[in-house]
Amino acid sequence: MAKMIHSMIRVTDEARSLAFYETAFGLKVADRYPFEGFTLIYLRNAETGFELELTVNADRSEPYDLGNGYGHLALSVDDLEAEHQRVTDAGLNPNRLKTMERDGKPFARFFFISDPDGYKIEVLQRGGRFI
Repeated sequence: MAKMIHSMIRVTDEARSLAFYETAFGLKVADRYPFEGFTLIYLRNAETGFELELTVNADRSEPYDLGNGYGHLALSVDDLEAEHQRVTDAGLNPNRLKTMERDGKPFARFFFISDPDGYKIEVLQRGGRFI
């Protein structure tokens, strides 16, 4: 069965966003991963394992248009290939399987699928930070 694990939003000011989410919801940094051109920051609190992922893109100063700003829900599964095949067989047209690397090692294996309204959903192989 799939398990909800995080939702992502793009932010322009890391410090301001971290202060807001800690003050408003008690969310604290669980992990922070700098990549070339962007940083992923995972926030959570003691209430749940569900996390908010903040994406900070380098050199971005203007606000995002929230009507078309990219974001996604994420779920983890035990067998990514089987889940990809299952949704393909159901006619749901998932994107292809992908692997994202960090420091020359696999960081995440995943695919995206869109709901009927076009909302993106990331399905990740369970393991590592994606349990």
